[in-house]
Amino acid sequence: MKDLSGLRGSCARLALAATATLAALSCSPDRSGPTGPGASPSLARQAAQQQGLATAIAAQERHNPQLLAMSGVAGTAVGFTADGHPAVLIFTQAAGVSGLPQSLDGVPVDVQVTGRFTALPALQAPVVPEAPPPGKSPGSSHGGHKVDPTTRFARPVPIGVSTGNAGECSAGTISARVRDASGNAFALSNNHVYALENSAPIGSDVLQPGLYDTNCAFDANNVLGTLAAFNTIDFSGGSNTIDAALAATTTANLGNATPVDGYGTPSSTTVSATIGQAVQKYGRSSSLTAGSITGVNATILVGYLSGTATFTDQIVVQSKKPFIKAGDSGSLLVTDDVNANPVGLLFAGNQNGSYAVANRIDLVLAYFGVSIDGK
Repeated sequence: MKDLSGLRGSCARLALAATATLAALSCSPDRSGPTGPGASPSLARQAAQQQGLATAIAAQERHNPQLLAMSGVAGTAVGFTADGHPAVLIFTQAAGVSGLPQSLDGVPVDVQVTGRFTALPALQAPVVPEAPPPGKSPGSSHGGHKVDPTTRFARPVPIGVSTGNAGECSAGTISARVRDASGNAFALSNNHVYALENSAPIGSDVLQPGLYDTNCAFDANNVLGTLAAFNTIDFSGGSNTIDAALAATTTANLGNATPVDGYGTPSSTTVSATIGQAVQKYGRSSSLTAGSITGVNATILVGYLSGTATFTDQIVVQSKKPFIKAGDSGSLLVTDDVNANPVGLLFAGNQNGSYAVANRIDLVLAYFGVSIDGK
């Protein structure tokens, strides 16, 4: 995929990522103070960082084919070094991967040992060890306002809770309620949650909760809607930008806010991902968690039951505590503030959940021609 249209797309992503990050930086307080009449050192730093990010993205994309072909490399992204310099991030499956560069075209390289990245549904045969055992007893709470997102909820159900396709004993998370131009309501989640990695037929039943959380037993009373659309994931070596699907539903069946222990109703206004941005999510397995965006323009190799798929233009989130677990696939990534602006659609992570990967929410919504039905 090195034709001219691909190069134009790369340049567009480069400009968007660098400009978005600069916009966020320009809203940050200037802690250094002016150094002279009319001086603005913070603006100078921001301009330098913007140029540095653009240079880093160009270096990343120029060297991606060679880097991703190296044994043990799990992905790349652009972020900042510990001392705040734009850098190319290289994610590895284990420590000690040989042949990695210290810099690329003059841009520092920061090697981070993440392990493999995998799509994260909860399965009858779990893909990663974070999945809870089959047959977990559902319950509405664990005391106080702590809600169990794996249980069946009265209709309309909240977002951020267990869901899945009736064709597989698995479970993921309802991302959000979205609407098309005609006002029709849909539940948004991942392809691998609702379309079962391209294999589920359009019109198949989508449930709340997913079968994983009902001992794999189907109950017609749990039908939330039907599979309406999904993007096809390419497992043959081509690039992907989203892992997403829609289930046709109604506002009588699906609400637009998380349970009471979550962030509430997301904004209808999306925002671009920026490095250092504080974010949160509410998901079926780990409920409400918080982290920060540390990588943009990421290219990640993601493992599925059907094989490995390459995802480009992704968002990387890090947290000291597990941010994502098996079953959280489909969670909506939003800003960690009162606005809760949607940023991304979570779909993958590493084994301990300290790294999470999200599709850009603007790409997801544009693909289906829908918008977030929020506040």
